Amino acid sequence: MVTLRDMTTDDAPALQRIYSGASVRYTTGRALTLGEAQNKIRAALARAAENPRQQWAWGLAVEGELIGQISLRRRTPGMATLSYILREDTWGNGYATEAAKRVVQFAFTTAGLERLEAMHHPSNPASGRVLTKAGFIRTSTVDRHLGNGTVVPYPVYALQNT
Repeated sequence: MVTLRDMTTDDAPALQRIYSGASVRYTTGRALTLGEAQNKIRAALARAAENPRQQWAWGLAVEGELIGQISLRRRTPGMATLSYILREDTWGNGYATEAAKRVVQFAFTTAGLERLEAMHHPSNPASGRVLTKAGFIRTSTVDRHLGNGTVVPYPVYALQNT
C-alpha cells in the first residue's frame, strides 16, 4: 500500500536515489545531486505555502520508505498537469497507479479542478498504462524539443471531472 505524504528536507537522499538510473531516462536524462534534491524539496515546501496554491507535491512511501514523487501543477484555474516518478527498483508493483488514482480524487474534490492532463515519453509505455488505469484517455501527441535539437512526440492524456 502506498502512502502519500509531504516531503521534508530529510528526504533529500531518498529523492536523489529516486532521480537516478533508469528513472531519469525519460525525464531530465541525468541524476540529481544531493543539493539539487534538497532544492527541489525546498521549492515544493515553498509552493505549498502559496495562496492560491499552484502546485502540490507528495512523496510516495511504501512501508515508510520514500520510493517516488507525484505532483499536480495548476496550469489554468480549472486544469492541472499530473506527473510522477518512481525509483526504478519499485516499478511494476502498481504503486504509481494507486498514487495517481488518489491524486485524481484529490484534484477533483479538494483542489476543485475540472480537468487533468499528463504525458509520457513515447519509449515509456508503462507510464501510459498507469494513466489509463487511473482513468485518463489518450487525446493527442505533442512534440517536445529536447536540448540537443531532437524533437520527440509525447502522447498526451486527459481526464475530465464528471
